[in-house]
Amino acid sequence: MDPEYSTVKGLHIILAATTGSLFVVRAYWMARPPPFPPLRWVRVVPHVVDTLLLASGVWLALQIGMTGLRGWLPAKLIALVLYIALGMVALKWGRTQPLRVAAAFAALLVLGYIACVAVTKSPWGPLPA
Repeated sequence: MDPEYSTVKGLHIILAATTGSLFVVRAYWMARPPPFPPLRWVRVVPHVVDTLLLASGVWLALQIGMTGLRGWLPAKLIALVLYIALGMVALKWGRTQPLRVAAAFAALLVLGYIACVAVTKSPWGPLPA
């Protein structure tokens, strides 16, 4: 395996763990009364991390080429869109606290699915194909 590919893949994994951790922290702050005041770094850092995560993901996808198009990469991208939508409901758009909490848990489940798909290289994630 190309050392450059390994480096970017390692960075991608670290960024994925970081974005998940930041989401958990932000969701916890949202769920506890009173809501945590939005600090500047809380508004900026997740966007920087997510941008780097997306850029590294695109670079990795270009490196693997057609190999990833056999089902697992499109599944991961569809799940990513779902994760983003659920995260927006959890952190911004949810009108009630129970809806926000449910959306946060659903987003974490989708994030777990994305990680399983990445590890198994199967759209079925942890399930047998």
